[in-house]
Amino acid sequence: MQNQVVEKDINKPEYYNNRELSWLDFNYRVLQEASDKTNPLLEQLNFIAIFASNLDEFFIVRVAGLQDQVKMNFNKPENKSQMTPKEQLDAIKKKNANLVDLQYERYNELTKDLQEYDVITTKPENLDEALQEQLEREFRDNILPTLTPLGIDAYHPFPKLVNKSLNIFVELDTDDSINTAIVQIPSLIDRFMIMKQDGKQYVLMVEDVIDYFIEYLFQGYDIRNTFTFRITRNADLTIHEDGAEDLLIEIERFLKMRKSGSAVRLEVDARNANEADIQELKEQLEIHDNDVYFVDGPLDLTMLFGLVGRLTPELSNLRYDPYTPQVPASLGYNNIFDLALKRDIFFHHPYESFEPIVDFIREAAEDPNTIAIKQTLYRVSKDSPIIKSLKNAAEKGKQVTVLVELKARFDEENNVHWARMLEDAGCHVIYGMTHLKTHSKITLVVKRLKGQLVPFVHLGTGNYNDKTAEIYTDMGIITTDKGIAEDAINFFNYLSGYSLKPHYNELIVAPFDIRDVFVERIDTEIQNHKEHGNGHIIMKMNSLTDKTIIKKLFEASQAGVKIQLVIRGICCLKPGIPGVSENIEVVSIVGRFLEHSRIYYFHNNGDEKIYLSSADAMTRNMIKRVEILFPVHNQKIRERLLKFLNLQLSDNQKGRYQDKNGVYHYVNNNQLPLNSQLYMMHEAIERAKSIKHETPVIENRPQKPSRPRRGWISRLKNSFNSNR
Repeated sequence: MQNQVVEKDINKPEYYNNRELSWLDFNYRVLQEASDKTNPLLEQLNFIAIFASNLDEFFIVRVAGLQDQVKMNFNKPENKSQMTPKEQLDAIKKKNANLVDLQYERYNELTKDLQEYDVITTKPENLDEALQEQLEREFRDNILPTLTPLGIDAYHPFPKLVNKSLNIFVELDTDDSINTAIVQIPSLIDRFMIMKQDGKQYVLMVEDVIDYFIEYLFQGYDIRNTFTFRITRNADLTIHEDGAEDLLIEIERFLKMRKSGSAVRLEVDARNANEADIQELKEQLEIHDNDVYFVDGPLDLTMLFGLVGRLTPELSNLRYDPYTPQVPASLGYNNIFDLALKRDIFFHHPYESFEPIVDFIREAAEDPNTIAIKQTLYRVSKDSPIIKSLKNAAEKGKQVTVLVELKARFDEENNVHWARMLEDAGCHVIYGMTHLKTHSKITLVVKRLKGQLVPFVHLGTGNYNDKTAEIYTDMGIITTDKGIAEDAINFFNYLSGYSLKPHYNELIVAPFDIRDVFVERIDTEIQNHKEHGNGHIIMKMNSLTDKTIIKKLFEASQAGVKIQLVIRGICCLKPGIPGVSENIEVVSIVGRFLEHSRIYYFHNNGDEKIYLSSADAMTRNMIKRVEILFPVHNQKIRERLLKFLNLQLSDNQKGRYQDKNGVYHYVNNNQLPLNSQLYMMHEAIERAKSIKHETPVIENRPQKPSRPRRGWISRLKNSFNSNR
């Protein structure tokens, strides 16, 4: 019987989830949070905005790519679920249309719920006369001057409308015919207006205000009908790296092209639209029925981010309780460089503060003993303190090498800006590698201490972004391990010069090597299980798409190895299928923080192997990116990681498990309620309380006694003491 199980063909498409449909399932889990009553009301609105923002990117990248394949008559099925591009587009429309309907159903419910707090979403015609007069003055003074009506006729061709912009379609009755025009709503004016009266806040969408006073734009004509629409354009264009004399200039050219990509989606506020006008838009935009979405409410619900922000000061009780990231338990109030000479230091954001990482760079920049700083940057914040420190270090004469990944999707413009600024400051700036994205998160600081050069290395699972570090869960380690330090030096030399890919002592570096190590470790686990019966693999990641790794996991399951996967987003593997994946369980956690850390655990017959990484088990990460997988040697850190993995696997509040049909369900058991993220927040606070409060001794700092230190420690101390 066992032989029959092993012989099952693990390539059958019914054992796999389609990548795009699995992503839509993930976005549905995001939308579920908008109906979770344990989330405060304004946070539920935020999840609707996150759903909308996610969906925009999905269309301008993933759907756009599939549409391009169809246009080029590319009919080859993808390698897992065996769906052709056309089949995928049809399935996306069927599933996503239902999700969008649910999104607007929930939006309309939540706006009604807000009325209990005297927040009323309405239209201009529903205001009383005094507010309407005030609104008209506001329109004339601050909105009307920004608008340009665009007539459409033989002398005025259909305009090239900006990606994701809101537009009002206008049908006019002229002297002898019906004409049309478009009013594009400038993105720089506020999307909504809030008017206050008698303790109530009236929220009005700007498109409704413009529509109400539309006669100002078409005086002397009879307006027959108006409706709002929105176009999404293809932003997944090809960057031509081959033959580019300067990649930075090529990226700038690419960014201009992106603004005028082909239309991939038309969204219509269906409350006033008519079929003839929609048909005209479809013809002008060259899109099909599958690309049109009719919605019952205002378009572009990403505007809810701004609305929640505006409402928060008066309705802060409808937001999550504030949380201050705590002092890292592994660091305490020690000097980060002094402690790193003794042992590895572990960080878990946002439960623990990201400020020590910012200070790691800042202190290195200021310390006269620092010789060199080398760092990879993929996504950073708009006003990055890390960038400022790197500039400062270069200006002080230190050797600063920065790899700025110009091809980081939707951060290209931001990264071009930082690249130029760093170059102007005297940094050596590298743009990445041809045909590969450098997604690794690594920093190397070299100091001269007691006459010796000492390398300090930070390795992480997430970006060097102080803003996203407040909402993304990520992990990192600072170490002076000699093997890792040597690897870090070789890694940066490989990126910046001409050399063969180095042989690494400890680091595993993609392309290809990470996949090879995963396959090797899974094979070892299979063999160990056959000999000892204790095979166990736990993997936590954002997405799992790589077929090579999935097939290896199927093989391990068939051999009896216990496999537990914590995968927030896409999962192309179906668990629980008899004879194929019955020993695999898949859990997805969607909650207050975006799960972003990657942890890989192999029991290895008791000689446990635990790794952290910048990489998911996705084909793009395995073969198209420069990624780092790094081992965790410190026993206390390993214990924390394993405890955390088991905690997430036990989450019965924000956890959903995938069944053998690929459908996700909330975990429903008789265990005590457990929200793993909430547990981690409480644990971080309790750990911080137990850390002895000491004023740290900071060595090698500029002697400026008149200027007090303004680092993360003093801020955390003040915050902690005020909360006690």
